[in-house]
Amino acid sequence: MLPFKLVWHHGYDLNLGEHVFPAQKYRLIRERMLSEGFAREADFIQPEAAGDEDMLLVHTEDWITRLRAGRLRFEEILRLEIPYSEAMVRGFWLATGGTILAARLALRDRLGFNIGGGFHHAYAGHGEGFCAVNDVAVALRRLQHDGAIGRAMVVDCDVHHGNGTAAIFAADPSVLTLSIHQWNNYPEDKPDSTVDIHLNDFVGDDEYLARLRGALLAALDDFRPALVMFVAGADPYKEDQLGGLSLTLDGLAARDRLVIGSALDRSIPVAIVLAGGYAANVEDTVAIHCQTARSAAGLLGWQPEVTDPPFGAG
Repeated sequence: MLPFKLVWHHGYDLNLGEHVFPAQKYRLIRERMLSEGFAREADFIQPEAAGDEDMLLVHTEDWITRLRAGRLRFEEILRLEIPYSEAMVRGFWLATGGTILAARLALRDRLGFNIGGGFHHAYAGHGEGFCAVNDVAVALRRLQHDGAIGRAMVVDCDVHHGNGTAAIFAADPSVLTLSIHQWNNYPEDKPDSTVDIHLNDFVGDDEYLARLRGALLAALDDFRPALVMFVAGADPYKEDQLGGLSLTLDGLAARDRLVIGSALDRSIPVAIVLAGGYAANVEDTVAIHCQTARSAAGLLGWQPEVTDPPFGAG
């Protein structure tokens, strides 16, 4: 058994068809974890969909009502960059419920892992960049509202700046947002996070890890959050179609160990969400996300069976 639960629901697939955002990756991640012996059926837990009352802790009533009812304007759908459907809306509500559950499990088990989520481009009143709602912000607001946590920290390691999350928490001293991202990439508008690490094109493992380490450790020690939300994007990978950094599989694994291990070493629980990943070979994206889970498990003392096959990009 794994030392933490894997939060997953078949409804995470947004049913986007042929799209650069491979929403089928959530199913493929689960299948790979099972087939390679990393996880067993008992390691998975199914979330309930978030309620509208959860969404309204972050999002405007107008946006949630019209998103639910399918009354988005044409330009709003263009800004989302994904086709509208009831299945898409249902998927976002389920993924947000999954992130809330992963955050609660992190407080109980030291670590929670949502095989989904990380929709960091959604603002309070609109969605964009494949993100209709901001599950990261909703989960943190839910736990704060319930009195489960006070201060929280978002460590966003997607290749793209976490603009929606930064904007939502801009005036809130109880949430520290840290984003490390490629500067010359989406989104064009990058509101200030608490800590921003702007990277030049083609930055590789060594510079990435050095810059992340310095900012991360200082923020953890100074801020002392009750929970870290780790947005573990796979798109800093050197072969990602929507990225322009040059991280290797080993570099991404080192990133995961740095973020998760630094928090756990300070007795700070970690909730993990996956965010982006658009490698030309979807199996590379799947392998990177699975590698994050394996790194997390190793930091909690899990050891693979000696019969386990190699775990990496196929």
